[in-house]
Amino acid sequence: MIRRHKLRHLLAPTVGIGKAVLFLALGGVAVFVGSVMAFNIQLRGMIRHLNESAFESFKQFVTPEQAELGVFWVGALVLILGIVSIIKAARTGMIHIIETLNPTMQSGRVDVYVRRQQLAQGPRIVALGGGTGLSTLLRGLKQHSSNITAVVTVTDDGGSSGRLMQEKGIIPPGDIRNCLVALADAERAMTDLFQHRFRDDSGTLSGHSMGNLLIAALVDQARGDFERAINIASEVLAIRGQVMPSTVDHVGLKALLDDGREIRGETAIVEAGRKIQQLQLAPDNAQAFQPALEAILDADLICLGPGSVYTSVIPNLLIPGFTDALKQSKALKIYICNVMTQPGESDSFTASEHVSAIMAQVKERVFDYVLVNTGVPSEQSLEKYRESKQMLVEADIDRIRAMGLRVIAGNFMSETDYVRHDPIKVVGRLITLLGM
Repeated sequence: MIRRHKLRHLLAPTVGIGKAVLFLALGGVAVFVGSVMAFNIQLRGMIRHLNESAFESFKQFVTPEQAELGVFWVGALVLILGIVSIIKAARTGMIHIIETLNPTMQSGRVDVYVRRQQLAQGPRIVALGGGTGLSTLLRGLKQHSSNITAVVTVTDDGGSSGRLMQEKGIIPPGDIRNCLVALADAERAMTDLFQHRFRDDSGTLSGHSMGNLLIAALVDQARGDFERAINIASEVLAIRGQVMPSTVDHVGLKALLDDGREIRGETAIVEAGRKIQQLQLAPDNAQAFQPALEAILDADLICLGPGSVYTSVIPNLLIPGFTDALKQSKALKIYICNVMTQPGESDSFTASEHVSAIMAQVKERVFDYVLVNTGVPSEQSLEKYRESKQMLVEADIDRIRAMGLRVIAGNFMSETDYVRHDPIKVVGRLITLLGM
């Protein structure tokens, strides 16, 4: 049985033009039938006169039998030339319209059209998380679908986001900005502008990201409507998919540590450097963003992570309604485990301990697969990470399987300035799992 997303992918190039072709065909038949009925006598006379004139012309050079055949082939040639002329006229007109609307598109128009149609009919994908892990994954996902919903954690209280949250009373925009840029189809200059960060010598602007400030300005223009502000930013960046917060309520994190202390705030929790016994939202009555829940229920594929397990992955799952939606969803649900540990949060965690941490906090089984990296970075990279108290996450696959979960193992690592997931490798494996 063919899956719905695979069928949509196969039929993608024809989507949206079926009605146009149907109306064109019906219009052509109507013009022909109407012309015959209204101008029957005149048309018969014209056709007879044309045939006789052509026949008499050919008879001057060939036999009558050959003249009849010549009339037939000339008529067929004229018909073909007419069809070719109509197609060429339609194509020239469409190219002119496309180039007027988008002057930068001078070639490969058919390829662009087919590609965008296929992306528009790609699988419905929901990615939950935050931080650089989520934005990295989105760069790979947008190569296979534009039906992507990024559901972003909004508990960040540090840096530019934290300052704007305190000064403007808005939801932390940093992770949302990164996801918007990751899904952007806009010019490079525009995405670079969104990611520009003011240097330390910029006065009150020091440390602020330009994208964060633009989102704050859009919230002002939208009279405090954060959802509307994100929609405007999405239009400006021409993103493939949509980005939304997990909640539009102001929430933070509260953690009970293994030494008995209770710490509030994401930054303070990480800086405490102690094992987290219990994580909660503060306040704990935040309302889930309804479109996010609807996207989960309608998804073909749901990805949790990669990202900091306590401050990026778990917070979304603590919002009432998310675990229920994940349990009800018929999508493939996959947790993408980190490549490297996070200092002050998942120190020395193995892959199975990442999974256990989520299950201990959520109390529900919200995914069926765990994607685990088995690649090993160079010793030089490992040494650099040891200096910042980070290490490679051990791929203890057997322990994960013992939990009743399926494991997707492989070398999903990218090693450049940082060791992180390679979005092309990760997403390629996920799309294969969908059967596409």
